[in-house]
Amino acid sequence: MKKLNWFLGVLLFALIPVLQSCDDDDNNVIGWDWATVQATGGGEYTLVGDKWGTILPVATAIPWYKPVDGERVVAFFRPLEEGAQGQEHDVVVKMEGITSVLTKEVEELTAENEEEFGNDPIVIYEGDMWLGGKYLNLIFRQNIPHSEKHRISLVENKKVTVDPQENDGYVHLELRYNTYDDTTNLWGWGRVSYNLADYYPSAEHFSDTETPTFKGFKVKINSKTNGERTLVLEIGKSVAVPESAKDAHSTMSLK
Repeated sequence: MKKLNWFLGVLLFALIPVLQSCDDDDNNVIGWDWATVQATGGGEYTLVGDKWGTILPVATAIPWYKPVDGERVVAFFRPLEEGAQGQEHDVVVKMEGITSVLTKEVEELTAENEEEFGNDPIVIYEGDMWLGGKYLNLIFRQNIPHSEKHRISLVENKKVTVDPQENDGYVHLELRYNTYDDTTNLWGWGRVSYNLADYYPSAEHFSDTETPTFKGFKVKINSKTNGERTLVLEIGKSVAVPESAKDAHSTMSLK
């Protein structure tokens, strides 16, 4: 019975957007962004948004929200005023809703732990992986599990010796997905952010003889549609958060 209740909960969260408490008004625009929480104590917080910059909540429709420092979130808000020059925020807002994003670090893949990470095919639509806030952000289609959360990991492959030709200004990473052979053929959405701050930039990830200009990241994926391929994510470009990323996708069945 507990397993049935858990499964029904997963299905519910996969199919129904998380409550956002958005009181739409024709005279007010609801903004949204993927952002990093900066808890300031006493339940107060600011947000560092990928598109909007530093967001200062001064009013809220979600007083029950408890900020977790460093957590990534999808934030919904009503802009009240822009920050003035010299202030520490770019916009003052009333918070209308906030949903958590699974937030993880890059891990090391070795011969000993490769099975743990798996390499099952993954469904990622074009444009649904992007860089923002020194995070690699991803939304993807997920075959929902019966009982065991799927694992999605961003790794540095320590099994292979770096080819000198890969000293190209990019950090080479791999996205690994493990379904544990537990799927239902019921599809939902997953979302995750990986902290890349330590790579901005770091000479240790390049050759000892030459450190080229840091260009960004090359991420190898096992695409369900196209097989193994490498996605190139360049830094220094304007953040292109896909419109589909504002939907409140569930992370209940991911770890």
